[in-house]
Amino acid sequence: MARITTSVLRDKKATKQKITMLTSYDYSLAAMVDSAGIDMILVGDSLGNVILGYENTLAVTMDDMIHHTRAVSRAAKNAMVVGDMPFLSYHVSIPEAVRNAGRFIQEGGAQAVKLEGGQERVDTIKAILDAQIPVVGHIGLTPQSVHQFGGFKVQGKDLETARKLIKDAKALEEAGVFSIVLEAVPTDLAKRITEELTVPTIGIGAGHYCDGQVLVINDMLGMFGGHIPKFVKKYADLQPIIMEALQAYRREVEEGSFPGPEHGYTIADDVLEKLY
Repeated sequence: MARITTSVLRDKKATKQKITMLTSYDYSLAAMVDSAGIDMILVGDSLGNVILGYENTLAVTMDDMIHHTRAVSRAAKNAMVVGDMPFLSYHVSIPEAVRNAGRFIQEGGAQAVKLEGGQERVDTIKAILDAQIPVVGHIGLTPQSVHQFGGFKVQGKDLETARKLIKDAKALEEAGVFSIVLEAVPTDLAKRITEELTVPTIGIGAGHYCDGQVLVINDMLGMFGGHIPKFVKKYADLQPIIMEALQAYRREVEEGSFPGPEHGYTIADDVLEKLY
């Protein structure tokens, strides 16, 4: 299987083949995601929640993101790796945004970056694209704007915000993004946006009409004990399995049944005798 590229994703939309995307933050899980044939791996700033234990994504730094992107990129042989630009990495100035995007490619080994926002991000996106760095857009519920939104709320439910999302999507496409994440957007609105764009839409809580889907891997595997959004489907429930294994390990160590003879190494009797 060859590396997934922007042209492969465009072709998938054109031929109505669904696109698959999952987040990953470390080598081990990324290797499994890649082996499963997932098209895209997003090294999301959601690592702030599920890996680093923050309340939201705002505390995540560029160094955090590069560290995890580098690990994922070592594992991904076929999937496209997308680095998620964290809060303030592209807000201060366009030159700084380009430098930070470049770090994902040069240091992190990613093939593309993602950033949040609509029409207000067009100039920044164009500058990043001028540096030959592919960009994924992200509109709807943009977690880095959580304080502005007043919480994690579905976006585009009224006429004004629905029209704005359509305009944002078209502005991002015109700017040159190769795909757009639609997060927490009503299904019919996501359908309208998807039909009006030539670039693929990747939905997360945006219904089945999007060209592809993305989920946080810790959520869909049932590994995260925090709040699970309505749009998440658990394909496994690993937390109780992991807890059972951890408790069994603790119990066996405390009672002395682990390690057993089969877990140890032997030494020749004559060597042992000479030690005493």
